[in-house]
Amino acid sequence: MKRVSTLFLKIAVILIGIPILALCIFLVPKIANYSAELLPNITYIKYFVLIYMYVTAIPFYFALYQAFKLLSYIDKNKAFSKISVTALKNIKYCAISISILYAGGMPLFYLAADKDDAPGIILIGLVVIFASMVIAVFAAVLQKLLKEAIDIKSENDLTV
Repeated sequence: MKRVSTLFLKIAVILIGIPILALCIFLVPKIANYSAELLPNITYIKYFVLIYMYVTAIPFYFALYQAFKLLSYIDKNKAFSKISVTALKNIKYCAISISILYAGGMPLFYLAADKDDAPGIILIGLVVIFASMVIAVFAAVLQKLLKEAIDIKSENDLTV
């Protein structure tokens, strides 16, 4: 039963990554071209947007990879180990880095929203920031709980 649930979660992790990959391939170049049309005064805005969006995708995919590894550890009955704590710590750092990157890019969202008169663009950036922070807090809580469970398990193993 446990392998079925982890298989389902592994498929879910893969299915989370596919739409973002499609966005990176098809939508990000269009967003960069649109930003170049929207802000013709800033000459390198197109390349800045391309690099910025692709850089923010790197921690996202690294976090997905860490989640996939964590599910593999669960399959191998290594859920209560230090490598699982490390995977959760990496997920936490990836979520924090995504939040920081998008917070640093908020002026870009503001420029686009001001020029196009669409305040929803700023809201999209804020949703990404707060969703990433929620994931970071959740991963931090799980990391702490898992570390305490490992400590309790090692104490019990020593007393026997």
